[in-house]
Amino acid sequence: MHNYWKKLSVLLLALPLAACGGQTGAPAGSVPSGQSPVQMPNAADELDQGAETNDDTDAADTDNTESEPTASGTNDASVTASLTGDTETLADNLDTPWEIQFDGETVYLTLRGGSIVKVENGEQTEQSITMNARVLEEGEAGLLGFVLAPDFADSREAYVYHTYGRDDGMRNRVIRIKEDSSGSNWSETAVLLDDIPGAYVHDGGRISFGPDGMLYVTTGDAQQESSAQDKESLAGKILRMTPDGEVPEDNPFENSYVYSYGHRNSQGIDWIADGTMYASEHGPSGNPGGHDEMNKITPGANYGWPNVMGDETGEGLTLPLYHTGEEAIAPSGIAATPDGKVLVANLIGESLMEFDPASNEMTEILNDVGRIRDVAVRNGQIYVITSNTDGRGSPGERDDRLLLLK
Repeated sequence: MHNYWKKLSVLLLALPLAACGGQTGAPAGSVPSGQSPVQMPNAADELDQGAETNDDTDAADTDNTESEPTASGTNDASVTASLTGDTETLADNLDTPWEIQFDGETVYLTLRGGSIVKVENGEQTEQSITMNARVLEEGEAGLLGFVLAPDFADSREAYVYHTYGRDDGMRNRVIRIKEDSSGSNWSETAVLLDDIPGAYVHDGGRISFGPDGMLYVTTGDAQQESSAQDKESLAGKILRMTPDGEVPEDNPFENSYVYSYGHRNSQGIDWIADGTMYASEHGPSGNPGGHDEMNKITPGANYGWPNVMGDETGEGLTLPLYHTGEEAIAPSGIAATPDGKVLVANLIGESLMEFDPASNEMTEILNDVGRIRDVAVRNGQIYVITSNTDGRGSPGERDDRLLLLK
């Protein structure tokens, strides 16, 4: 059943939960410091997922304004204190949804296979996207991050992050798309960044506009662990660019999109009201596994992968604020709340949790809808999308669903 707080006092007294086994995770501090035709890879060319145990899978598997570009509220009220434990289904029968975005009362959802679902006035419409490089849905790859342009009400433009195939393997790219006047199709209008390393797993994929008006992008290590420490590589990073895809002059490394590095596979970023940026992070697989993280992101910081995990540290590395120990939750999308907390959607953990940066504690608030891919907060209300049809869950009759927490 749902495990909600009924009163704010209960919220503040809650003890941290472990990832998915009911144990306590470990908070930690910081240490100073023009497209050619696409050929799709065949099965022999695809990277092996067999080493994975702590990503988008459960422990038994082998892997692991009117126009609102973001979904956070603007007041100081708690969005969790008055929850009743009920959910309302706003859209259903979704095929592997990945991202939630709002334009007023209209909701847009990306589907990993390569389309967008528009939910408006109780109706849902699947929209196609015309691109110069076809979406490649393999493993964790496909149509992933999606964010509406800040001027979407006028421009009808948005940005997406997606995987595609080339002769030399899988790649990811960030493009701008525009919704047509009929509301049935989107078309690619510009490529902002291409040639981001891709793989069957570890593609990152979250994109979002920050309070500074810049576009932030998370990338995975694409199963090449050492790339996360290579500042010349776009893999295993959080990237920062202008809305036109240029390198901002105040980025921490000259002429580089890299904003932070040493990331294994981050799938969630957001900012609380004071401008502090947080990111979720998938920890390592194998023995020990787990060590999923919540990180405070600062420009130029090195978060250590693959050299360290959990409380391990080294010169110039930044420790996570929180990690799950040897348990795994596989955190995906996150959303800041008006009162400075961060909601965290979990895949393996099959839960929605709330992270408190003031105490570095994680508390569960929803656990009976299966795998959760993304979470959003709008006008003081919480929305989630499930991820039970991604080949790693146990889908119910109406899965996957967009849910409103009541």
